Amino acid sequence: MTKNIQTAIVGVTGYAGAELARLLLHHPRLKNHPPVFAGRVDTKDLAHGGVPLAEIHPQLGDNAGAANLKLEPFSWELLTTRGVEVLFLATPHEQSREWVPEALKRGLRVIDLSAAWRLTEAANRAVYDFADEATELAASTQSQAVYGMPELHRKQIASAQLVANPGCYATSIILALKPLVAAGLIDLDRGIVADAKSGVSGAGKAATARTHFMYAADNLSAYSVFAHRHTGELLEQAGVSGCQIVFTPHLLPIPRGILSTIYVHFKMAQTHESVAQVYREFFRDSPMVRLYDKSLPQIQYSVRTNYADIGFQLDSSGKRAVIVSCLDNLLKGAAGQAVQNLNVMQGWPESEGLE
Repeated sequence: MTKNIQTAIVGVTGYAGAELARLLLHHPRLKNHPPVFAGRVDTKDLAHGGVPLAEIHPQLGDNAGAANLKLEPFSWELLTTRGVEVLFLATPHEQSREWVPEALKRGLRVIDLSAAWRLTEAANRAVYDFADEATELAASTQSQAVYGMPELHRKQIASAQLVANPGCYATSIILALKPLVAAGLIDLDRGIVADAKSGVSGAGKAATARTHFMYAADNLSAYSVFAHRHTGELLEQAGVSGCQIVFTPHLLPIPRGILSTIYVHFKMAQTHESVAQVYREFFRDSPMVRLYDKSLPQIQYSVRTNYADIGFQLDSSGKRAVIVSCLDNLLKGAAGQAVQNLNVMQGWPESEGLE
C-alpha cells in the first residue's frame, strides 16, 4: 500500500476545480488526507482563516469533515508547511506559466489543467501569445512537460514532474483518431473532418454573451472555426498536419458533455472487425476507454463519468467510416483525467476513485 500523499488544489472555485475537489475528497487512497485548497481570499475572509469550501460549493459539504475545509490564501509557505507533494493547478494559462516553474523548483509534482504547457511546438503555442514564450525558463519548463493522456503516454506520466492535462475537445478527438492513424489505416490525403459539440460548461464559469442562457438555450452554434485553441493538440498528439484535418467546435444547449463525430477515409477497404481489432489492441490496458461494438455512444451514457466512449460505423464499401466519441468535458476532459494522471504518477490502479 503506497503511503498517503498530500495534494493541493489552486483554482477550486471553477467548474473543473469543483469536480477535482469532489474526486480527491472521496479518493480511497486519500482518506483522512483532504487536499489543501489555496487561492485568492478576500480581506473580509482572512480573519476567519479563509472561505469555507461548502460556502463555495455547497454540494461538497458532508458529515465526514468536508464542510470544515476552507479555501486559504495562496502562498508557497502554506504548501510547504502543509507538506504538499502534488499540486493541481486549475488556473488560467497565464497563472500557470508563472507558478509552474517555481513549483518545480520547490520539488513539487504538478498536474496543470490549463493549456500553459500542453504544446511542444512554438507555432501551435502562438495562439496563446504567452508573454514569456522566448525565455530560457519557459523553454526549460516546457521540456519537462508530459502531455497528460495516459492512453498515449502512460510510461512518461509515471515519472513526470509536470503533467500538462489535455483539453476536453482534444481528448475526445485524439482518442478516436490516434489508433487508426498509428495503424496507418487512414488516407490522410483525403482529409479528416472532426465535427465536435460541447455543453456550456466547456467555456468555463465566467459568463459571456455566448454562454448566456438567452443565447445558448434552444440554440446550436459553431464557433472558433479554423482557430480553436485545441487544434494544436490534435495535430501534435494524433499525428496529423493542419491541412489533413478540419476541426469545428459547436456549443450545445446542455450543461456538460462532448460528442465528436469524425469522418475518415481508409486507404484500403476495412471490415468492422478489422477496425474494432485496432481499437481493442490500442486500448487493451486503458480502463477509462469504453468501445462500443454494436451501437454508437451518446452523451447521456458518458456524462458524469470518467469514461471516453468510442464507436464507429463503416459504409458499404468499407472505405469510409464515421467515428463517434463522447465524454464528460469536466471529468475525462478535465478533472477526472487529472486524477487519472495522479493515479499513474503514484503507481496506483489507473481507474481508482474514478469508477
